[in-house]
Amino acid sequence: MTMTEATGSAAGRGHEATTAARPGTVPAGAAVPPGTVPANAVPYTVPQAPAAVDAAIWPSIATVPSGLKAKVAGRAADAIFRAAVRRLPLEVRYPDGSVLGREPEPGHTYPVMTLNRPEAFAARLGDGGLIGLGESFMAGDWDADDLTAVMEVFAARVGTLVPEPLQKLRALYLPRQPRRERNTEQNTRSNISRHYDLSNELFATFLDSTMTYSSALFPESGDALQTVAWDGLAAAQQAKIDRLLDKAGVKEGTRVLEIGTGWGELALRAAARGATVYSVTLSSEQQELARKRVADAGYTDAVTIELKDYRAVEGEYDAVVSVEMIEAVGFEYWATYFQTIERVLAPGGKVAIQAITIAHDRLMATRTSYTWVHKYIFPGGVIPSVRAIEEITAKQTGLRVRERLAMGEHYAQTLRLWEERFMDRSDEVNALGFDAVFQRMWLFYLCYSRAGFETGYLDVQQIVLDHAATKGAAAKGAAA
Repeated sequence: MTMTEATGSAAGRGHEATTAARPGTVPAGAAVPPGTVPANAVPYTVPQAPAAVDAAIWPSIATVPSGLKAKVAGRAADAIFRAAVRRLPLEVRYPDGSVLGREPEPGHTYPVMTLNRPEAFAARLGDGGLIGLGESFMAGDWDADDLTAVMEVFAARVGTLVPEPLQKLRALYLPRQPRRERNTEQNTRSNISRHYDLSNELFATFLDSTMTYSSALFPESGDALQTVAWDGLAAAQQAKIDRLLDKAGVKEGTRVLEIGTGWGELALRAAARGATVYSVTLSSEQQELARKRVADAGYTDAVTIELKDYRAVEGEYDAVVSVEMIEAVGFEYWATYFQTIERVLAPGGKVAIQAITIAHDRLMATRTSYTWVHKYIFPGGVIPSVRAIEEITAKQTGLRVRERLAMGEHYAQTLRLWEERFMDRSDEVNALGFDAVFQRMWLFYLCYSRAGFETGYLDVQQIVLDHAATKGAAAKGAAA
């Protein structure tokens, strides 16, 4: 099994806020009695970065940016970082014993970020911005016992960390998305495989028995939601799927198109209702396992799973369902995505999608940015806003959004459970061929994502659509 930095994989098989109280963190501002360990402390130890990083696998991690440009950029990044940290509810510890961060009230504590190699951290930050923040964690330039809590501090203020005049220059300096990662029909298979074809065994280490890789929908709410346990995750994933199927009107005899198969749980539950399912994916690993699960359940005659781009789908379907796939479509192809759905949706049919969303102003500010997530996790991905979805469907299709359910707090807890499970099985991950740098990368990805949902920077929505004429026709029929 070989690993490559471009995928970070083994291949071959917005506003001022304090850290929210939640399991796995010491909330910013919370009193902690001296000499005690909080009951909600993170239940694992962050893996240490290796003393020597394999440059053949991780060239950007093994080598710190150098040269005159890197030196100047590093000094500027260090100055900006220090200025920002002084006003944040964060404790940044340096090797010389100095500490930066907003002064906490007596008896209170802030999340701790420990800089092991400040010069390397600054050099990476200057060279790549937020890409450098993630790479420097992967390299071990900095650490945090509670990584999510640290990332929440940054996520809550992501639009104001860099002074506004410098933000305007960002596009001139920071990298843009490579053309080779645009989600054309030629590129999309490669983009998808870099994440979803890592190995089914890797995903099985931290997903529940349903092998569902999207936000669950728990029965709990409020404070009770903050403490949901692993043994309730599978049922919460099935509840999420069942709600989507209900909203799409899936029942016996329904012809269902699923865009983005995952590992087959939605197709299985739709088939159990008596529906026939045509599901498309671009991941050969997912197709293989999903087909096996369908066969094992006895639904081979009812479920077809093909390796196909969504744009190539033909036929007519009573229901179209797609779970957290629109994020991989790409900003410039969202209209094509919805136009394809409109083209295959039968008269009177319904669409139910689940989508991670972002505020519209952040979408417009970052839609062409090339980030750490693009480089290491989801090449070509762009998270939509609700406004973008509504405007595109209204202006470029005959589909209309009829209802939405926001459930971002459920994603935060889904990610918490994945994070804890992944770290609990680090030995198994290592045995699969994924080294310590990969594990720190994956932990950063899970915590980075969770921080987005904890702070409200990200949300996830279940969105129901149908043909624009449907509502009018129904009203006309009722009046008659």
